[in-house]
Amino acid sequence: MKTRKILLAAAAGVGALSIALATLPGAQADPTGTPTYRELAGAGSDTTQTLMNAVAEVVKVNDVKVLGSYDAIGTPTVTTKDPAVNAACKDIARPNGSTAGRDALQSSLLAKNGCWQWARSSSSKGSYTSSISMAWVPFATDALTYAVRSDGDVPKQLTKAEIVAIFKCENPAYQPALVQVGSGTRNSWLDYVGIPRDFSPTQYPCLVPQKDGGTFPGDLPQEHDGRELKKNQIMPYSAAVYQAQMWGSAPDRRGLAVLGVIDGVAPTIINTSFSGVRTVNNIIPSALADDPTSLTHRVFVGPNSLVCQAKPTINLQGFGNLADPSKCGDTSSRS
Repeated sequence: MKTRKILLAAAAGVGALSIALATLPGAQADPTGTPTYRELAGAGSDTTQTLMNAVAEVVKVNDVKVLGSYDAIGTPTVTTKDPAVNAACKDIARPNGSTAGRDALQSSLLAKNGCWQWARSSSSKGSYTSSISMAWVPFATDALTYAVRSDGDVPKQLTKAEIVAIFKCENPAYQPALVQVGSGTRNSWLDYVGIPRDFSPTQYPCLVPQKDGGTFPGDLPQEHDGRELKKNQIMPYSAAVYQAQMWGSAPDRRGLAVLGVIDGVAPTIINTSFSGVRTVNNIIPSALADDPTSLTHRVFVGPNSLVCQAKPTINLQGFGNLADPSKCGDTSSRS
């Protein structure tokens, strides 16, 4: 157990939400305890993995945990269902990032193998379309900012215009470290700085590893992992995840990374005055979103869903409420 004091501004910007010396339960990495295999298995976003791991501990039906949330990184494979009942779900690839989680869910739906029922996504749907419709369901907000080394060369306060120039390769003094392909944080950050998600290496070579035709040295970093950050590098970073890492409710991968301030607004205050506020989502099949008798609907859909009612747990993980509470569990964004 950890205790901490959190001060967050509500996403609606109507004042501060203070949670003083709250007891913070540790969120489990991959489902543990009973039942071993949950009815609703999901994976994907690194940003929301610890958040949804914690939510999975409190979302229960008839006092039984029904959500299984699998981390983005760890063992290469996971087993999401009892192999004695469903052998297809034994030792399947672990999805790393929002795109991988989304694709794993879509593949499972196409195969009708029942291995995945939902996915985590820290980015919006964007222009993605799919053969089987899925819904991006918002449930919390995050503050997406940038991180630099505490002893580094990159300023700890920048304007958004300066950040855009760095990531558009217009300021060679600093090296942008865009995180791994498939990350929801990557997609959200590209949207933020005005770069197409599917840009070519020749457009912005400083964002692309040398082995792939760009100029970035080495491999792109895993999102929210500042341990390999170089003194001249700047990377996108979730303020909520940074706080969770600092307080021990998520694995501490900060290294020497510290969060930057954009346009004079501190990123640890999640409110509408900070330009990097984003909505985080869970992805579910549209057919089950529309079926009020389904467990998926009960868990994810609408303001009264079990996930949306887990606001105390969501806030304790450093994430804010939606500006419009009625939008929690909304299923209108579909592929």
